[in-house]
Amino acid sequence: NVKLGGLGPDYEAIKKKVKKLKQQREYAKQVKEHNMKTIAPVQRLPTKPQVVSSMSRQKALEYAKKIPKPKIFMPRQSDEEVKEERVLPQTSNGASLPQIPSLETLQNRHEKEKQVVAAFRTLHIL
Repeated sequence: NVKLGGLGPDYEAIKKKVKKLKQQREYAKQVKEHNMKTIAPVQRLPTKPQVVSSMSRQKALEYAKKIPKPKIFMPRQSDEEVKEERVLPQTSNGASLPQIPSLETLQNRHEKEKQVVAAFRTLHIL
C-alpha cells in the first residue's frame, strides 16, 4: 500500500494547511480581544509630562528671541556699478543671463588659470 506522488496537486495537504491557517487566525483574534480588554485601561498616563513639555517649549521660545541675529553686510555700490549691473549679458539666441555678483572675480580667475595652462602646455607637461 505505497502511494507514489502524482502529477496533480495534493488536495489533502492543502486542506490541512488551510485549516491550520484558520486556527491561527482565530487564535490571534482571541488573543487580540483579550489584550484589548485587559491592557487598555492600564495604559492611561497622567497629563503631568505634557505640562512640563509646554514649559520647556516656552523657555526655548524665549531663549530664541534673545539670540542676536547675524548682521548682513551689503556694500554700497557706486552709480557706475549700478549702471553696469542693469546691462545684462545676452546669449546667442537673445536671452539675457542672470547677473552674478562675483562674475568679475570669476572672469579674472579664469584668465589666470588659462595662462597657467598655457605655460604648462609650452613645457609639454600636459
